[in-house]
Amino acid sequence: MKALKLALLGAVGALALGGAAQAQEDAGPVSLSFNVGAASDYVFRGISQTDEDVQIFGGVDATLGSIGYAGVWVSNVDFNNGTDLEYDIYAGIKPVMGPVTFDLGVIYYGYTDAPSGPDQDYWEGKLAASTAAGPGTIGAAVFYSPEFFGETGDATYVEVNGSMPLGESKFSVSGALGKQWVDTGVDYTTWNAGLGFALTDHVGFDVRYWGTTEGSSLGYLADDRVVVGVKATF
Repeated sequence: MKALKLALLGAVGALALGGAAQAQEDAGPVSLSFNVGAASDYVFRGISQTDEDVQIFGGVDATLGSIGYAGVWVSNVDFNNGTDLEYDIYAGIKPVMGPVTFDLGVIYYGYTDAPSGPDQDYWEGKLAASTAAGPGTIGAAVFYSPEFFGETGDATYVEVNGSMPLGESKFSVSGALGKQWVDTGVDYTTWNAGLGFALTDHVGFDVRYWGTTEGSSLGYLADDRVVVGVKATF
Protein backbone atom coordinates (compact mmCIF):
# COMPACT_ATOMS: atom_id res chain seq x y z
CA MET A 1 0.00 0.00 0.00
CA LYS A 2 2.89 2.28 0.39
CA ALA A 3 3.04 4.29 -2.83
CA LEU A 4 -0.71 4.39 -2.91
CA LYS A 5 -0.77 5.46 0.72
CA LEU A 6 1.89 8.09 0.18
CA ALA A 7 -0.11 9.44 -2.73
CA LEU A 8 -3.24 9.52 -0.59
CA LEU A 9 -1.45 11.25 2.27
CA GLY A 10 -0.14 13.79 -0.21
CA ALA A 11 -3.65 14.35 -1.47
CA VAL A 12 -4.81 15.31 2.02
CA GLY A 13 -1.67 17.34 2.76
CA ALA A 14 -0.05 14.87 5.17
CA LEU A 15 2.69 13.62 2.92
CA ALA A 16 2.88 -0.63 -2.28
CA LEU A 17 -0.97 -9.59 -1.39
CA GLY A 18 -1.01 -10.13 1.52
CA GLY A 19 -1.59 -9.24 2.86
CA ALA A 20 -4.05 -11.04 5.04
CA ALA A 21 -3.65 -14.79 4.85
CA GLN A 22 -6.79 -16.91 4.78
CA ALA A 23 -7.34 -19.77 7.19
CA GLN A 24 -6.98 -23.33 6.02
CA GLU A 25 -9.96 -25.61 6.43
CA ASP A 26 -9.74 -28.33 9.07
CA ALA A 27 -12.03 -31.05 10.31
CA GLY A 28 -12.09 -29.77 13.91
CA PRO A 29 -14.42 -27.03 15.21
CA VAL A 30 -11.46 -24.69 15.85
CA SER A 31 -7.92 -25.10 14.53
CA LEU A 32 -4.89 -22.82 14.31
CA SER A 33 -2.20 -22.40 11.69
CA PHE A 34 0.78 -20.06 11.67
CA ASN A 35 2.87 -18.48 8.93
CA VAL A 36 6.14 -16.56 8.69
CA GLY A 37 7.99 -15.31 5.67
CA ALA A 38 10.14 -12.74 3.93
CA ALA A 39 10.19 -11.01 0.56
CA SER A 40 12.42 -8.63 -1.34
CA ASP A 41 9.60 -6.03 -1.19
CA TYR A 42 6.11 -5.70 0.30
CA VAL A 43 3.79 -4.92 -2.62
CA PHE A 44 0.11 -4.23 -2.02
CA ARG A 45 -2.09 -3.71 -5.10
CA GLY A 46 0.96 -2.86 -7.17
CA ILE A 47 2.48 -0.42 -4.66
CA SER A 48 5.59 -0.91 -2.52
CA GLN A 49 4.85 -0.59 1.21
CA THR A 50 8.48 -0.85 2.38
CA ASP A 51 10.16 1.83 0.24
CA GLU A 52 11.41 -1.00 -2.00
CA ASP A 53 13.15 -2.67 0.95
CA VAL A 54 12.87 -6.19 2.39
CA GLN A 55 9.65 -7.36 4.06
CA ILE A 56 9.38 -9.66 7.09
CA PHE A 57 5.90 -10.90 8.02
CA GLY A 58 4.00 -13.41 10.10
CA GLY A 59 0.48 -14.34 11.11
CA VAL A 60 -1.89 -16.74 12.80
CA ASP A 61 -5.17 -18.06 11.34
CA ALA A 62 -8.07 -19.75 13.08
CA THR A 63 -10.56 -21.98 11.29
CA LEU A 64 -13.97 -21.72 12.95
CA GLY A 65 -16.22 -24.66 12.28
CA SER A 66 -16.73 -25.65 8.66
CA ILE A 67 -16.89 -22.17 7.07
CA GLY A 68 -15.66 -19.46 9.47
CA TYR A 69 -12.18 -17.98 9.79
CA ALA A 70 -10.34 -15.24 11.67
CA GLY A 71 -6.75 -14.14 11.93
CA VAL A 72 -4.04 -11.57 12.53
CA TRP A 73 -1.14 -10.72 10.21
CA VAL A 74 1.76 -8.28 10.75
CA SER A 75 4.48 -6.85 8.52
CA ASN A 76 7.07 -4.10 8.58
CA VAL A 77 6.28 -1.04 6.45
CA ASP A 78 8.09 2.20 5.62
CA PHE A 79 6.03 5.26 4.59
CA ASN A 80 8.88 7.71 5.32
CA ASN A 81 6.74 9.24 8.08
CA GLY A 82 7.67 7.15 11.12
CA THR A 83 5.15 4.35 10.53
CA ASP A 84 7.00 1.05 10.91
CA LEU A 85 4.47 -1.75 11.36
CA GLU A 86 1.18 -2.84 9.79
CA TYR A 87 -1.18 -5.22 11.54
CA ASP A 88 -4.25 -6.71 9.86
CA ILE A 89 -7.15 -8.21 11.80
CA TYR A 90 -9.71 -10.10 9.74
CA ALA A 91 -12.64 -12.49 9.95
CA GLY A 92 -15.28 -13.93 7.68
CA ILE A 93 -17.22 -16.89 6.43
CA LYS A 94 -16.69 -19.08 3.36
CA PRO A 95 -20.00 -20.69 2.35
CA VAL A 96 -20.11 -23.10 -0.61
CA MET A 97 -22.88 -23.10 -3.19
CA GLY A 98 -22.48 -25.80 -5.81
CA PRO A 99 -19.03 -25.44 -7.41
CA VAL A 100 -18.51 -21.90 -6.06
CA THR A 101 -16.85 -21.00 -2.76
CA PHE A 102 -17.72 -17.53 -1.47
CA ASP A 103 -15.73 -15.41 0.97
CA LEU A 104 -17.57 -12.69 2.92
CA GLY A 105 -15.29 -10.93 5.34
CA VAL A 106 -13.93 -7.76 6.88
CA ILE A 107 -10.32 -6.60 7.29
CA TYR A 108 -8.99 -3.94 9.65
CA TYR A 109 -5.63 -2.36 8.73
CA GLY A 110 -3.79 -0.76 11.65
CA TYR A 111 -0.39 1.00 11.83
CA THR A 112 2.02 1.66 14.69
CA ASP A 113 3.99 4.87 15.24
CA ALA A 114 1.83 6.70 12.70
CA PRO A 115 2.21 10.50 12.69
CA SER A 116 -0.46 12.89 13.85
CA GLY A 117 -2.92 14.04 11.23
CA PRO A 118 -5.36 12.08 9.05
CA ASP A 119 -5.92 8.61 10.48
CA GLN A 120 -4.04 5.92 8.57
CA ASP A 121 -6.03 3.04 10.10
CA TYR A 122 -9.05 1.86 8.11
CA TRP A 123 -11.21 -1.18 7.36
CA GLU A 124 -12.53 -2.89 4.24
CA GLY A 125 -15.37 -5.26 3.53
CA LYS A 126 -14.69 -8.17 1.18
CA LEU A 127 -16.87 -10.22 -1.15
CA ALA A 128 -15.07 -12.88 -3.17
CA ALA A 129 -15.89 -16.06 -5.08
CA SER A 130 -13.77 -18.83 -6.59
CA THR A 131 -14.32 -22.08 -8.44
CA ALA A 132 -12.30 -24.89 -9.94
CA ALA A 133 -11.29 -24.58 -13.58
CA GLY A 134 -9.80 -27.93 -14.58
CA PRO A 135 -6.77 -28.48 -12.33
CA GLY A 136 -6.67 -24.78 -11.46
CA THR A 137 -8.83 -22.15 -9.76
CA ILE A 138 -10.32 -18.87 -10.99
CA GLY A 139 -11.90 -16.18 -8.86
CA ALA A 140 -13.00 -12.57 -8.42
CA ALA A 141 -13.20 -10.20 -5.47
CA VAL A 142 -14.51 -6.77 -4.48
CA PHE A 143 -13.18 -4.75 -1.51
CA TYR A 144 -14.87 -1.58 -0.24
CA SER A 145 -13.88 0.94 2.44
CA PRO A 146 -16.12 3.86 3.49
CA GLU A 147 -13.06 5.80 4.71
CA PHE A 148 -9.77 4.72 3.18
CA PHE A 149 -6.16 5.19 4.33
CA GLY A 150 -5.44 8.75 5.42
CA GLU A 151 -9.14 9.66 5.60
CA THR A 152 -9.28 9.89 1.80
CA GLY A 153 -12.93 8.92 1.43
CA ASP A 154 -14.56 5.82 0.08
CA ALA A 155 -12.52 3.36 -1.97
CA THR A 156 -13.24 0.29 -4.08
CA TYR A 157 -10.90 -2.39 -5.38
CA VAL A 158 -12.01 -5.13 -7.80
CA GLU A 159 -9.91 -8.08 -8.95
CA VAL A 160 -10.00 -11.20 -11.08
CA ASN A 161 -7.43 -13.90 -10.37
CA GLY A 162 -6.42 -17.45 -11.14
CA SER A 163 -3.88 -20.15 -10.33
CA MET A 164 -2.87 -23.50 -11.78
CA PRO A 165 -0.39 -26.25 -10.96
CA LEU A 166 2.12 -27.18 -13.64
CA GLY A 167 1.37 -30.84 -14.23
CA GLU A 168 2.56 -33.13 -11.47
CA SER A 169 5.50 -30.89 -10.59
CA LYS A 170 5.94 -28.76 -7.49
CA PHE A 171 5.56 -25.61 -9.61
CA SER A 172 2.44 -23.50 -10.08
CA VAL A 173 1.53 -20.28 -11.86
CA SER A 174 -0.86 -17.58 -10.66
CA GLY A 175 -1.85 -14.04 -11.48
CA ALA A 176 -4.38 -11.27 -10.95
CA LEU A 177 -5.73 -8.13 -12.62
CA GLY A 178 -7.21 -5.42 -10.41
CA LYS A 179 -8.56 -1.86 -10.43
CA GLN A 180 -8.33 0.61 -7.52
CA TRP A 181 -10.56 3.67 -7.12
CA VAL A 182 -10.25 6.18 -4.27
CA ASP A 183 -12.50 9.19 -3.70
CA THR A 184 -9.57 11.65 -3.79
CA GLY A 185 -8.95 10.83 -7.45
CA VAL A 186 -6.51 7.93 -7.25
CA ASP A 187 -7.53 5.58 -10.08
CA TYR A 188 -5.24 2.92 -11.51
CA THR A 189 -5.03 -0.65 -12.79
CA THR A 190 -2.58 -3.18 -11.39
CA TRP A 191 -1.62 -6.71 -12.34
CA ASN A 192 0.74 -9.46 -11.24
CA ALA A 193 1.92 -12.85 -12.49
CA GLY A 194 4.14 -15.29 -10.69
CA LEU A 195 5.72 -18.72 -10.46
CA GLY A 196 5.50 -20.66 -7.20
CA PHE A 197 7.55 -23.62 -6.02
CA ALA A 198 6.52 -25.87 -3.11
CA LEU A 199 9.78 -27.02 -1.54
CA THR A 200 7.82 -29.03 1.03
CA ASP A 201 4.22 -29.20 2.22
CA HIS A 202 5.01 -26.28 4.53
CA VAL A 203 7.62 -24.16 2.72
CA GLY A 204 7.05 -22.36 -0.57
CA PHE A 205 8.84 -19.84 -2.78
CA ASP A 206 7.34 -17.26 -5.13
CA VAL A 207 8.77 -15.07 -7.89
CA ARG A 208 6.26 -12.43 -9.03
CA TYR A 209 6.14 -9.57 -11.51
CA TRP A 210 4.03 -6.53 -10.49
CA GLY A 211 2.90 -3.66 -12.70
CA THR A 212 0.56 -0.66 -12.67
CA THR A 213 -0.80 1.78 -15.24
CA GLU A 214 -0.02 4.85 -13.13
CA GLY A 215 3.62 4.64 -12.19
CA SER A 216 4.28 8.29 -13.03
CA SER A 217 1.46 9.78 -10.93
CA LEU A 218 1.96 7.47 -7.93
CA GLY A 219 5.73 7.79 -7.95
CA TYR A 220 8.58 5.29 -8.03
CA LEU A 221 6.81 3.05 -5.52
CA ALA A 222 4.38 2.08 -8.29
CA ASP A 223 7.11 1.17 -10.78
CA ASP A 224 7.05 -2.30 -12.31
CA ARG A 225 9.07 -4.73 -10.24
CA VAL A 226 9.92 -8.37 -9.56
CA VAL A 227 9.50 -9.62 -5.99
CA VAL A 228 11.01 -12.85 -4.62
CA GLY A 229 9.50 -14.32 -1.46
CA VAL A 230 9.48 -17.36 0.82
CA LYS A 231 6.73 -18.45 3.22
CA ALA A 232 6.54 -21.21 5.82
CA THR A 233 3.33 -22.52 7.41
CA PHE A 234 2.98 -24.72 10.48
